[in-house]
Amino acid sequence: MSTPRTIAIYGKGGIGKSFTTTNLSATFALMGKRVLQLGCDPKHDSTTSLFGGVSLPTVTEVFAEKNARNEELQISDIVFRRDIPDFPQPIYGVELGGPQVGRGCGGRGIISGFDVLEKLGLFSWDLDVILMDFLGDVVCGGFATPLARSLSEEVILLTNNDRQSIFTANNICQANNYFKTVGGESKLLGLIINRDDGSGIAEKYAAEAGITILMKLPHNTAARDKDDSFDFAVRLPEIGEPFRKLATDILERKITPCEAAGLDFQTFIRLFGEVNEAHPTPASQDELTGQKQQINGERPEAAQNDSVSPESEKLFACIEKLPDSEKEIYRLIEVEKKSAAEAAGIKGISEAEAQEIFSSARTHLRKLFFSV
Repeated sequence: MSTPRTIAIYGKGGIGKSFTTTNLSATFALMGKRVLQLGCDPKHDSTTSLFGGVSLPTVTEVFAEKNARNEELQISDIVFRRDIPDFPQPIYGVELGGPQVGRGCGGRGIISGFDVLEKLGLFSWDLDVILMDFLGDVVCGGFATPLARSLSEEVILLTNNDRQSIFTANNICQANNYFKTVGGESKLLGLIINRDDGSGIAEKYAAEAGITILMKLPHNTAARDKDDSFDFAVRLPEIGEPFRKLATDILERKITPCEAAGLDFQTFIRLFGEVNEAHPTPASQDELTGQKQQINGERPEAAQNDSVSPESEKLFACIEKLPDSEKEIYRLIEVEKKSAAEAAGIKGISEAEAQEIFSSARTHLRKLFFSV
């Protein structure tokens, strides 16, 4: 008995993760593979279509009930199977679940759920594939469990062509790259574009980030109707064929993992147009507490003092003469009181670079100030 392939599918909520995971599970099962779909979202709705509209009891709630009665949890309490007449293999499903809204940490529920499953021997079960359906737009560490603990051998990102879903995919790419630097072994297979509108936005991101596009699925009303009626969209040839190709490529290891690290914020934003480099106008304590109304664009020092000293005026004049790069970093650190790390993040450079530029700016300022 071989170790099952473990694949985590990540994406922003509401873009079709469960649809994609469910139809990939169905494809593996139609190919004669023993597949388990693991829903990793407190909403516990990943496997609903997989089980024909039946909502599965979750690991979180069943474990709590068993614990309250001092009973031992069994595999059959939380793992369920569905036999489908025209499928050569049954499909298995588990929902980790989580706390009710406002009553606990969803990420903690994910961690606890994996602890339970590992104790039950999840990764030694007689399975070919384990697909994990993961919410990707929550930064809580619990949702990064497969990456942090290398529980998923491979990772697939799911996105649409909108900026927010691509931003989420980029965050997961960066997270996976981080965990690789501290010993993580999860490999990024690539990106699936769901509800592709032909705009090419996600493709532009993938090319810039160095991420392979695994599959593009156009918006398909018939596929949506299948999903809404708790059936499999892969029964439609136009949907089934790309899913079968992807499943075959995965099983035959034809996909070369990506080495993408993700894009920094400034580079990412520039994919969508020109970046506004203007600095936000800080609000003063006086204006927010009603003591004094600040004039738009007034210097913070001037808002707190009725008069500005000649030395201050001279300093500001010298700041204006600095090279643009030095002027921006100096203002961020010295005038707006941001840390070097914060200034580096705003400018999309390393903290060491920000420190070096700031030091250079101070040197130039001293020369300017005492030479004028």
